[in-house]
Amino acid sequence: MSDGGTTHWKRNLFVSAAGSFTTVAGITLILPILPLFVEDLGVHDTAGITAWSGIAYSATFLTAALTAPLWGHLGDKYGRKSMLIRASLGMAVAMSLIGLAQNVWQLVALRLLAGLLGGYSSGSTILVAAQTPKEKSAWALGILSSAIMAGNIAGPLLGGSIAEIFGVKAAFFAVGALIFIAFLGTAFFLKETKRTQARTRRTRSGGWRDVPRKSTILALLGLSAILMFATISAEPIITVHVERLTGTDESVAIFSAVVFSLSALGTILSGPGLGRLADRIGHMRVLTYSLLAATILLALQSVAPELISFAALRFATGLALGGITPTVVATIRQLLPETSVGLVLGYNVSAQYAGQVTGPIVAGALGGLLGTSSVFVMAAIATLLGLAMTLAIRRRT
Repeated sequence: MSDGGTTHWKRNLFVSAAGSFTTVAGITLILPILPLFVEDLGVHDTAGITAWSGIAYSATFLTAALTAPLWGHLGDKYGRKSMLIRASLGMAVAMSLIGLAQNVWQLVALRLLAGLLGGYSSGSTILVAAQTPKEKSAWALGILSSAIMAGNIAGPLLGGSIAEIFGVKAAFFAVGALIFIAFLGTAFFLKETKRTQARTRRTRSGGWRDVPRKSTILALLGLSAILMFATISAEPIITVHVERLTGTDESVAIFSAVVFSLSALGTILSGPGLGRLADRIGHMRVLTYSLLAATILLALQSVAPELISFAALRFATGLALGGITPTVVATIRQLLPETSVGLVLGYNVSAQYAGQVTGPIVAGALGGLLGTSSVFVMAAIATLLGLAMTLAIRRRT
């Protein structure tokens, strides 16, 4: 049995999902306390705290985006379990060291190191895509995507609680301990068959040279960047938009947190189901319907008159978006030979990070210039462009 369907794929899926939940929760755990830590390190003016918090937060994604193809390529050659062990142990050490930082420069340097050494969830995506039977790949990736999204919700809640009870620095040591649990689970419970390991070591990976239908793969990578841009762009302005809808800043933080959670909850609930549907009727067909629904729902958010309807639309959008990442990754996987799976899916991770970085920047500038409603219009236009690209790729494939 090939990597496309190893005997341990179900076990590895749930180990990867648990590890991804743990590592993502650990990474996002610091979000609510990062400005407090920057202040503890000697930055006291509001503008400086905001700027350094943004730089420190983005630093991890920068190095992660740059190194994802490298780690994916090494996984193709030397085994994917070793990449997950490296990522979990490296992140556990780097995140713990952040708690010992003495100034903001050390904070940023250690965040860069965490991105350089990390990449557990992206590595898990590559492993699950490579080892799961192709007829179940979208379902498995939907399970993994839901676990990652759940980690995004749980992390900030844990971070605020730990910082409140034990202090800000203790939260970073807690992150290290949490990710170390993922390392132990990966080392002892994830199984990569010896035959698969031997083959990956023997195989002379040609990398990008081995990739067939390069123009289609490039189109799918571009689609990943655009869709991440569309899905993430509205998040930085949600709080401001909620304040505009309610007409007051009273309890705006609570209302915004609920809106964030509803969108994520929709994605968690729909991911496995849409993945299973995609395995049955076709990945690109489900992606087409998902993008059509997301385009309409995002456009409606720009004209939602009050908070309840806006929150309902965010939840529905989360439901629509739950199948996007699993179907795109599963489509890419089906077009690849074994020797290039990690490399190309690593490029896909980099493409997603590109959308994740540019989306909030453009949304912030546009929202400040034309108002927060314009951001949802922009996101709808982006998903509409993604829909057009999906239809073109469907005709090609």
